[in-house]
Amino acid sequence: MATDDTLLTGDNHALLLIDHQYLQLLAVRSHPNDVVVNNTVMLAKGAKIFDVPTLFTTAFAERQELIQEVQAVHPDQKPIDRTGLNSWDDARVRDWVKATGKKKLVMAGLWTEVCLTMPVLSALAEGHEVYIVTDASGGGSNEGHERAVQRMIQAGARPLTVASYVSELQRDWGREATAGAVASLFAELGGGFGQGLRWEWQLLALKEGTR
Repeated sequence: MATDDTLLTGDNHALLLIDHQYLQLLAVRSHPNDVVVNNTVMLAKGAKIFDVPTLFTTAFAERQELIQEVQAVHPDQKPIDRTGLNSWDDARVRDWVKATGKKKLVMAGLWTEVCLTMPVLSALAEGHEVYIVTDASGGGSNEGHERAVQRMIQAGARPLTVASYVSELQRDWGREATAGAVASLFAELGGGFGQGLRWEWQLLALKEGTR
């Protein structure tokens, strides 16, 4: 299959999940808390299926750890913990990105208007192609989230959702190496579509993960 670098693939980008922690989550008002957790876990698990380099960051972790369901996707990874609001100001984050060799970056974070916007703008300014996963992020208000998304788009960021991200990486159900795992991921965390898959598997007596 011909290479198409206009789309995300498992090997052409890195994922940064920024400050998905309990205090930030409890203050989110742009999305229901459970939706943010579900979508962030789906994002992290989807990236893991395709071996996408993934970084967790936190701020003041001694007061609030990373959401457990997110940490469980990469249980051995210790998040980069900071005191600053802009994770891109931390040399450890920039060094990690540099070590991946990826110019495309996918980011999600809490809150959208603070800890996501700042590193997105900074990464764009340094020449990265940045994608923002808006439904795995959340702001302190609807307006805060939406204004932040608008600002990042105006600066050149490209918005997408978790479902579109995972679907873009799979792209073709004929890719057997990952198709079953992706179908199972949608069944687990894909809402109504996932429940529809489970019903179809039951009705047709199919093995779970069958497309």
